[in-house]
Amino acid sequence: MQHLILGGARSGKSNYAEQLALASNKQVIYIATGTAGDDEMRERIEKHQSERPRYWQTIEEPQLIADVILKNVGSSNYLLVDCLTLWLSNILFDAQGEYQEDIFLQQKQALLDVLPDLQTDISLVSNEVGSGIVPMDKTSRRFIDEAGRLHQQLAKICSHVSLVTAGLPQALKQ
Repeated sequence: MQHLILGGARSGKSNYAEQLALASNKQVIYIATGTAGDDEMRERIEKHQSERPRYWQTIEEPQLIADVILKNVGSSNYLLVDCLTLWLSNILFDAQGEYQEDIFLQQKQALLDVLPDLQTDISLVSNEVGSGIVPMDKTSRRFIDEAGRLHQQLAKICSHVSLVTAGLPQALKQ
């Protein structure tokens, strides 16, 4: 099962994904894509880590998530990727905010290629960013456009798609 879980900021999407992982009774491998670029983000990461069960394996990988997924394929595993929008930022732009087309195209395609035949349960958590206003700056518009395209491509591949609002998951596809 491939499950795409979308929702706004603080919508409960990560909590929902973690509930699914717990209910699977499988070995959970948590693939974290966030990086601690400042103190506030470091605190967020530490809070998330402290709230997860200690017996879950955590792999921190900001860019090469398709490689991590392939290395952890197994019928007794449940992979949880949180979150794709942070990952998208990591592959779209370098530290100076410059677009890095080669890395973006390569890593996005690697993810799209690995999912269709994956024999491991996986939840992919991502922020739904297309419901707001159109940003004024080019970089933000690029990010929103690419996030929307990625979500559409993943929704075609994934057997399940949910939208979480106010902690309530709504099945869009199952």
